[in-house]
Amino acid sequence: MPEEAEAIVTTDVSDDDRATVLLSSVAGGSQEAFAQLYDLLASRVFGLIQRILVDRAQAEEVAQEVFLEVWQTATRFAPNKGGARGWILTMAHRRAVDRVRASQAGRDRDVRIGIRDQKMDYDSVSEDVELKLESERVDRALLTLSDIQRQAISLAYHGGLSQSEVAERLGVPLGTVKTRIRDGMIKLREELGVAL
Repeated sequence: MPEEAEAIVTTDVSDDDRATVLLSSVAGGSQEAFAQLYDLLASRVFGLIQRILVDRAQAEEVAQEVFLEVWQTATRFAPNKGGARGWILTMAHRRAVDRVRASQAGRDRDVRIGIRDQKMDYDSVSEDVELKLESERVDRALLTLSDIQRQAISLAYHGGLSQSEVAERLGVPLGTVKTRIRDGMIKLREELGVAL
């Protein structure tokens, strides 16, 4: 056991000062100083983490990660910038918050995937009835058109022909077909009460 670590145990100093001296010894590779530092701060570190995470098992896991990080990064501690206890508790707080964020991100991802994979229920009978009623309504509206308007619109929309192909099929000029379709669509819009 290094003399410095042994002297800290027997002298009457604050926990902050004690942690700072111990952490300096840990930076030098002292396992005994690390054990004493752990004994000194483990309950505070765990308490802070558990208040943030609530889940005891996760809090224990994060506390272990914090002390592993303390062991691995002790050489980065700068005593002139603050005490060791504050440095370690800040590290614990950051790790706990990171765990909360990671857990939330995982839940959000699971929700997005669940929504994407969820099949939407729909009433196919109701949908079929609505489509049939709408089709009948359009058929009735088509009957209000003149024969030449109905013929041009049917070839264009139901037959899938371009206006040029409709003109060729009917043997009339393209301008005539455009006029018939335009006038027929205006009349259908009025009959159906919708924008076409």
